Amino acid sequence: MPLKFTVSQNNLLEGLNSLQNITNKKGTLAILNNVLIESTGGGLLLTGTDLEVGLRIVIPAEIQDEGSLTLPSKKIFEIVRESGSQLISIEESENSWVIIRAGLSTYNLAGMPSDEFPEFPEYDQENFISFESHIFLELIEKVIFSIANEQENMYSLTSVLFEKDKIGDSHYLRMVSSDGHRLSIMQKEVAADVEKLLLNNVTLIPKKGIHEWKKFCENRDTIDLSFEKKQLVLRDKNAIMIIRLKGGEFPQYSAIVEAIELSNCLKIKRIPFLESLKRINLFTEDIFHTIQLKVEREKMILSSQNADLGNAKDEQAISYEGDPLTLGFNCRYFIETLGVMDCETVEAYINSNSSPCLMKSDDDKGFISIIMPMQL
Repeated sequence: MPLKFTVSQNNLLEGLNSLQNITNKKGTLAILNNVLIESTGGGLLLTGTDLEVGLRIVIPAEIQDEGSLTLPSKKIFEIVRESGSQLISIEESENSWVIIRAGLSTYNLAGMPSDEFPEFPEYDQENFISFESHIFLELIEKVIFSIANEQENMYSLTSVLFEKDKIGDSHYLRMVSSDGHRLSIMQKEVAADVEKLLLNNVTLIPKKGIHEWKKFCENRDTIDLSFEKKQLVLRDKNAIMIIRLKGGEFPQYSAIVEAIELSNCLKIKRIPFLESLKRINLFTEDIFHTIQLKVEREKMILSSQNADLGNAKDEQAISYEGDPLTLGFNCRYFIETLGVMDCETVEAYINSNSSPCLMKSDDDKGFISIIMPMQL
């Protein structure tokens, strides 16, 4: 039977908006650009997938005739967003076309049969653990910026490593990312018994999945979470998201952390340092963003040079008692790391002129960033 329903603009817009990043992806299957709309008890099921991330949302609606259809996700979203009417009526006609009525406006939109849409992945209803959403928002924020781009040769670096840990009587969740030039680690203590999470030996969540996980947590107080061998499942009472996990190995990051001696410490105010880096970055070369840091007692001199534009120099007060150092780094890496930190003073540990820089702070509990040096 052809689907026919009436729904509020706000509810439909909110549901379609959640699917836009998933459905509007250039690919070989045209059906993946569509949203599957199905009638269910008391409302509609909206489903989108790119075969890596799938999201299913329940929204309230008045169903006149039950059924299912698929419509171009971007176009139906634009129609609903621009409609100016509080109520939207959609009625399926012949050959998967629909008539959309919104106030005094009428649209005819071509869809595709729902039986061409991929099956939504099955998942185990057991083994879910409830978490406060802010836990994952904080974990993700601290590592998302240093995930490698899709062009990276080392496949696993385009993902985030997810781990659980128990230290004494305390339970922890940890996320780790690296693009080969920097490493970000965020560990957070949680009240839930994470031993119940069924993780693989190496659990890798793709970059796209991490972005959608973050979006799923926004505007939700709590979410239920479950790991299976090949997928991660997130849900609340109105939505289910399934993220396909990646296979592969992840670098032994703990060995990198342990190789840096926490003895030669430089302390600097975060905000002035961040502002100085932004100024110095104005004169870096576009590709590598190379800057020089000259570290002396009580001061650090930052400088950059651009062959076409000129050069810049800035000075920052620091607390440092070690030998003088002259270092080269990618300025953007420091800017992005300092941007996710919340502390007033950053502790930076650098062993020599050619050593990586480890940054942390007691006020950013659980967070460690390591940035590899560059040749000057």
